[in-house]
Amino acid sequence: MVRKTAFLLSLLASGAAWAADPAPAYHRAPDAIARILDAAPTPSVAVSPDHATLAILGRENLPSIANLAKPILRLAGYRIDPATNGPAEVRVQWLNALSFKNIASGRTARVTLPAGTRFTSPDWSPDGRHLAFVVQESDGLALWIAGRDGTARRLVRGLNAAFGSSFAWTPDSASIVARLVPADRGARPAAIDTPTGPVVQESMGRTSAARTYEDLLKNAADEALFDYYFTGVLGRIDIASGTLQPLAAKGMWRSFAVSPDGRYLLTERLKRPYSYLLPAGFFPTEVAVQPMAGGAGGRVIVDRPLADDLPVDFDAVVKGPREVEWRSDAPATLLWAEALDDGDPKANVPFHDRLVTQAAPFDAAPVELAKTVKRYAGTLWGDDGFAMIVDREWRTRTERRYAVAPSQPGTVRLVATRNYQDQYGDPGMPMVEENAAGKPVMRFTPDRKAVFVTGDGATKEGAFPFLARMPVAGGEQTRLWTARAPYYESVVSLLDDSGRRILTRRESAKLAPNYVIRSVRGGGAKPITDFADPAPTFANVTQRTITYNRADGLPLSGTLYLPAGYDAKRDGPLPTLLWAYPSEYTDAKVAGQTVDQGNRFTRPRGISHLFLLTQGYAVLDDPAMPIIGEGAAEANDTYIKQLREDAEAAVEAVVKLGVADRDRIAVGGHSYGAFMTANLLAHTDLFRAGIARSGAYNRTLTPFGFQAEQRTYWQATPTYTEMSPFTYANKIKEPILLIHGAADDNSGTFPIQSERMYAALKGNGATVRYVVLPNEPHGYRALESTGETLWQMTDWLDRYVKPARPVK
Repeated sequence: MVRKTAFLLSLLASGAAWAADPAPAYHRAPDAIARILDAAPTPSVAVSPDHATLAILGRENLPSIANLAKPILRLAGYRIDPATNGPAEVRVQWLNALSFKNIASGRTARVTLPAGTRFTSPDWSPDGRHLAFVVQESDGLALWIAGRDGTARRLVRGLNAAFGSSFAWTPDSASIVARLVPADRGARPAAIDTPTGPVVQESMGRTSAARTYEDLLKNAADEALFDYYFTGVLGRIDIASGTLQPLAAKGMWRSFAVSPDGRYLLTERLKRPYSYLLPAGFFPTEVAVQPMAGGAGGRVIVDRPLADDLPVDFDAVVKGPREVEWRSDAPATLLWAEALDDGDPKANVPFHDRLVTQAAPFDAAPVELAKTVKRYAGTLWGDDGFAMIVDREWRTRTERRYAVAPSQPGTVRLVATRNYQDQYGDPGMPMVEENAAGKPVMRFTPDRKAVFVTGDGATKEGAFPFLARMPVAGGEQTRLWTARAPYYESVVSLLDDSGRRILTRRESAKLAPNYVIRSVRGGGAKPITDFADPAPTFANVTQRTITYNRADGLPLSGTLYLPAGYDAKRDGPLPTLLWAYPSEYTDAKVAGQTVDQGNRFTRPRGISHLFLLTQGYAVLDDPAMPIIGEGAAEANDTYIKQLREDAEAAVEAVVKLGVADRDRIAVGGHSYGAFMTANLLAHTDLFRAGIARSGAYNRTLTPFGFQAEQRTYWQATPTYTEMSPFTYANKIKEPILLIHGAADDNSGTFPIQSERMYAALKGNGATVRYVVLPNEPHGYRALESTGETLWQMTDWLDRYVKPARPVK
């Protein structure tokens, strides 16, 4: 008995010791990487509507894991912070400093904010005199405004930003409409510890397919929380006095917009019944318009039911009015689209959508403005004589642009038809800037016979952004200015009505992006900002675009990076990482386009694979991995074959250049790139190891479509099966590193994808490591998680790729 007792005590002691072992700690990234991660990010900039002032916005560095670990709620596709009634930490890029710089004089006024202030959503008033922004407080969100003189003050507490954007300026810049937490909201619904019954869903023979979504409502308790946190009231706050005028009682106000004349409010309100299979955007929705001053004159535009019967095709839409918006250039006129095909893009009809307008007081019948051949994609407003409508078709990647005269409904002229993936043939888009009412409109030339156009100017030699004028009546564009090598210089805004002086954002391979003023007629450029290189360690990294051909002759390209100080003759071939992401095309000519990246400023941030350059690796970044389906052919039916040929061509290219050791090449990717990585390890013997982050590996878990695949599992079972690397887990013999965020919020890449892939690989004897990052979404945010990811990637490649293979 004594011996038995002693044995039990020893077990308890050893168990206690085991339980006291510390949990695994986060690894720190290698020093060269960690120093860059600790550096403050480059500020962002917002130009005032009158083009007189730059708001310079200091950005927070990576958040801590402690911030990401704060309690959040995942409801109906949203992630919110219950402490503030706003977006969860992972959904916000917080700002921490604000200053105003006069563009003409260069004078800067710094805004003094309370120590530790974090804010987001900066928005200029239409007159450019104030900037409004949302400040995080300990128990909620507050609306602040700052003047160009550097003064700042709080307007109101208790913003409800659960749906996202929580305020909008009125056109006169005198007030702000905001969504607020109801003053009488009361206590949060109590948690239900013991279920009161089962959760029951049923479908009575009605087709109701849905893609996979994250963060859905699961039960009645979730519905109660959704009601509690997302219900708000709408009010108008006078910025001079701070007085609040109620506009709309409690409701699920998903969005709202003030008319250009300030007299009406357009609202979108969600209603029950909710869904456990779809996010909030599909819930029953009422779109209505009401007078800002109250009283009669309101109208419901559409009151649509739960949208759970849509086809799975990408261009499928709801029946009835949708995408309701204000016409930006008119006092109070609504525009909306209506499907002419019952929302089914496969329907054989001459026109798939029609656009209608309705002017205040909204008691006359809507007027048909135009019909579109394919699915309506948006409108650029100008004036009574000119607006531009765009439609698109996903299946063919076709875009059409139409010129319309709003004052003459039905007057439609086709401006252009193009493949929207075509970089060389991109004519650019009309410049859109806010008008006096704060609404986006096209920028006309002084004679109003043309609009200004900007574009990327992509060619084989590089991208050279441009400014042009496009005649309203039709005809060829006239180039006014084009960026020149060695710069990539994009047009930010026009500084005069004629477009002779412009504000640009200029960068080169060696110069960090900064803002300059220049004349389109030539001459020097006047610097406005002087942001420093955030990672000077990378200044001597070699970057070049390489071109090569696939076995079938298709031209491909990628950007090759070599470590600072590398000399091919002296140092010989390097261990190399190919980091890629496949893309689907319908035209081989478009898929084979190459745009040299030599005039772009590249510095890694976050979990970038380019950090491996500091560890002695060459990196072939974004080597083209086109998957082409021309005509009636479906691209994914030959996915594996094309992917293999793409990878073979990339490997041959870097080996032929003498910079890569054929025996020491790894492949990696994030999301669909992780899916690619697992497939290449299963179906080729090109790579020594792989890194797959936040991927999906079993397509039977996404049965109603994924990525660019519109067919369901039951329509294309062989394709789903053959594309799934899970099916071929027994063929993956090279080491593979799996990393996944435990709170992945991306549709289709549920963490279970990596969990089950790891089990399959482990069960088949593979060399595999599976890293789960707590609290992280699809793209990892916390400083600790970032360091861990980069440590894991470095360690994996140092173990399995960098060393020379033993001689057999």
